[in-house]
Amino acid sequence: MKIVRYQDASGSIHFGNRHADGHTTRIDGDILGVYADTGTSVTPHTLLAPIEPRDIICIGLNYRKHAAEGNKPVPEHPVVFMKNSGTLQHPGGPIVLPRRLRSDSVDYECELAVVLKTACHNVSRADALNHVLGYTCANDVSARDWQMDWGGSQWCRGKTFATFCPLGPWIVTTDEIENPNALGIRTILNGASMQDWNTSDMIFDVPTLIEFLSGSTYLAAGTVILTGTPHGVGAARKPPVFLKAGDTITIEIDQIGALSNPVIEELMPS
Repeated sequence: MKIVRYQDASGSIHFGNRHADGHTTRIDGDILGVYADTGTSVTPHTLLAPIEPRDIICIGLNYRKHAAEGNKPVPEHPVVFMKNSGTLQHPGGPIVLPRRLRSDSVDYECELAVVLKTACHNVSRADALNHVLGYTCANDVSARDWQMDWGGSQWCRGKTFATFCPLGPWIVTTDEIENPNALGIRTILNGASMQDWNTSDMIFDVPTLIEFLSGSTYLAAGTVILTGTPHGVGAARKPPVFLKAGDTITIEIDQIGALSNPVIEELMPS
């Protein structure tokens, strides 16, 4: 099932099942609990990020070739950082280049996002995928100057500007994706391929990440895990390629779909 979250013409928010032919039927219930497809056809007015995450936990340097392009050693344990809920952006919504805290080094990162349907605490690797609702596309937008130079040695400042976590266009449930570590993943910037790799290159695969993140730690249902990006990021290119107003950035993942967002500058009060 492809679970969408949408706003109808009256402004009410619902969940739906996006079918292969493109039509949507309404879902009733709790997608993190008991839910069912009603079979009633609906016409979404606005497609929203498929979930409002309880928490957004992110993994850095989790692809071998990405670590290599940054001349970084392969980490012994997953590299963990966070995004706050204010970074969430919908499919088609703009990525806003910061101007109050200015960045001219805003980068893209295509990522597979994992959505937890149940709470996790000390989950074993063997049981990890039983806690997953499904998968969606994410863009871990990153202001490299604030991440690397001005953030007090922490990544969070450069990762948590508004709109810096587009998610979507839907959650594909686990019954449709048997192995999340066998998916082609791409970034397309203004029609040009920037990243084109496979989730099989992850240093720590999805079950290992869930086991590690839940170790002595409580992960709530509705948590979203961003699993890292492959090589080809803008900061590693010569010369670097950073996002600018007027760009369109698209994240594609096999068996899931495409997440596209335009890029604009933050409007400052006069």
